[in-house]
Amino acid sequence: MKETIAAELFKAERDIEEVDKFTDKYPQLTTDIAYDIQELLVKKKITAEKTSISGWKLGLTSKAKQKMMGVHEPTYGVLLKSMQISEDEAISLKPFIHPKIEPEIAFVFDKELKGPVSVPEVLAATRYVAPALEIIDSRYRNFSFTLTDVIADNSSSSRYIIGKQTFKPELVDFTLMGMVFKKNGEVVATSTAASVMGHPARAIAWMVNKLTARGQSILPGQVVLSGALSGAMMMEAGDEVSVGFDGIGHLEVTITT
Repeated sequence: MKETIAAELFKAERDIEEVDKFTDKYPQLTTDIAYDIQELLVKKKITAEKTSISGWKLGLTSKAKQKMMGVHEPTYGVLLKSMQISEDEAISLKPFIHPKIEPEIAFVFDKELKGPVSVPEVLAATRYVAPALEIIDSRYRNFSFTLTDVIADNSSSSRYIIGKQTFKPELVDFTLMGMVFKKNGEVVATSTAASVMGHPARAIAWMVNKLTARGQSILPGQVVLSGALSGAMMMEAGDEVSVGFDGIGHLEVTITT
């Protein structure tokens, strides 16, 4: 079952085709099994794309999203080097099924992190933070899935962009940081860093503790996207998308066909 699902998800992303959610066919799927499938899927992508793991991403970090999904905790997924897009690079819609973009804060680490860890330990291990945008792209039909489905699908991971401006975490006030998310110059969302589990480093600490239980960790040099600060926005050709954060600058991208 695990290999079958991982193979179908790999093919769906490669061929830009939707699949039906697997919980309809395999109601016995649990979150632990789903993370097993995620690992198998990531291994297939690493082999096919001749790439390696660059870090991790969090999903469902806001109480609103958790309530919408009927869950009580976030999810996480794996980022690959092949997923990163340069800030100066226009983003083509061609590789995606139904992509959405959302504002994130990127944490880059200079120390290994294993659980149990707390917020101060996460910040102490952080080399720098930067503004970021994540492109999510569920492989499921109509972007419809359950918690276990989305975990198996690498938590809808697709691409990410990190701003060139970097900042030491000790110089940033995450409790007061505001965020403005814009499309074509118009504000589509405002939020604060505290919308991510009260503090984005708290979301990362949660993930580190989960990773440790599976024999994994955050390694030096890896990036973590700590969770979206607002709802995701559909991407359309011609859009100019930007995000600005109090204290860590801004990031802009252009979307093409």
